[in-house]
Amino acid sequence: MDTLRIAAGALSTNKLRSFLTLLGVIIGVMTVIAVVSIIAGLNSYIAEKVFTLNPDVYIVTQFGIITSREQFLEAVKRKKIDWKDFEAIRQHCSRCAAIGAQENTQLQVKNGAQKLGGVRVQGGTANVGEINNVDVEEGRFFTNTEEQHAAMVAVIGSDVKDQLFGKLDPLGRTIHIAGHPARVIGLLRKQGSVLGRSQDNQLFIPISAYEKAFGSKRGLNLFIRATGGVPGLEKSLDQVRVILRNRRKTPFRGNDPFGVVSAEALQQLWKSISATSFAVMVFISGISLVVGGIVITNIMLVSVVERTREIGIRRALGARKRNIQLQFLTEAILLSLGGGIVGVLLGVLIAFGISAAFPLPTLVRPSLVITGLAIAVITGVTAGFFPAMRAANLPPIDALRSE
Repeated sequence: MDTLRIAAGALSTNKLRSFLTLLGVIIGVMTVIAVVSIIAGLNSYIAEKVFTLNPDVYIVTQFGIITSREQFLEAVKRKKIDWKDFEAIRQHCSRCAAIGAQENTQLQVKNGAQKLGGVRVQGGTANVGEINNVDVEEGRFFTNTEEQHAAMVAVIGSDVKDQLFGKLDPLGRTIHIAGHPARVIGLLRKQGSVLGRSQDNQLFIPISAYEKAFGSKRGLNLFIRATGGVPGLEKSLDQVRVILRNRRKTPFRGNDPFGVVSAEALQQLWKSISATSFAVMVFISGISLVVGGIVITNIMLVSVVERTREIGIRRALGARKRNIQLQFLTEAILLSLGGGIVGVLLGVLIAFGISAAFPLPTLVRPSLVITGLAIAVITGVTAGFFPAMRAANLPPIDALRSE
């Protein structure tokens, strides 16, 4: 306890110098807390809000997941997925429990004088709602019969309902999608926004009606549920791969002539992105902590020189080497821990500020705060070890002679 009191007293005599010494530690810990809380919040948010695709469902599309310019240029050259591909997979894929098709575009939707632009209009088969877990709050999704007869019926999102109908019940009423009338038969449950982008500015219509009204320009996206759940996904995909490669006469060593999107692939992509961002920011934080540690070491060495006579007096009065070493080591830890506390507080404030000002969720866990303080303590021990050893090894007689 006496060691702690002496160390605190020594630091308080040079408040400005002590504070300036802490800046590197403050910046390093603050960066770690802010970045990790943002990435943790995004990971949780992405898993809950974005990756809504069932784990036993995968999407076969022309593009798939594009992560480079080369992949994009290769995907552009691929043939679009069409109805013949859809029929071939439906007939020959024994490991495909369900197959749905979907197209989409953005169009203006009107109801009298009320209009809403940029609505995501999705034409799909009747089973797309079930495969994609589309949650209908009121009314219903369209049926196989309506799809077969190209019935112009629509299941709308809450943004479309609010903008075009206000507080009126939209069911049974008619809207115009790019000039084409459609009867509203269902209302989707409100989903909110994902990273600032509304998920409710959308509607579904039968794919037959979609192609009749707007044509088929982008090709189909095939939603396929594997037989046997997640364990059967790879075998299902292998069958689809054989069917499509055979239809496109792809060489044995050629790349697949299509792209695949699955829940696992999306999660792996996000993990690689977040891991890279995390590594970069931790590297930057590490530099700040190293600089902070060097500054603490330098200041402690200066302190040893300034207090040489004090060290000699304490040794003459019976203080042991380990007492002197513990005193200076405690001072270094207190310095670093003080910077850690300030860094944690600033990091938490930054995380909350970003969450409040931008559509970026953050997650500050108690374990993160403890980790930040532990990093500060480790930095203090590492930075203070050499100055403490030097102070403890000063010869008492030489120390007493010092002016």
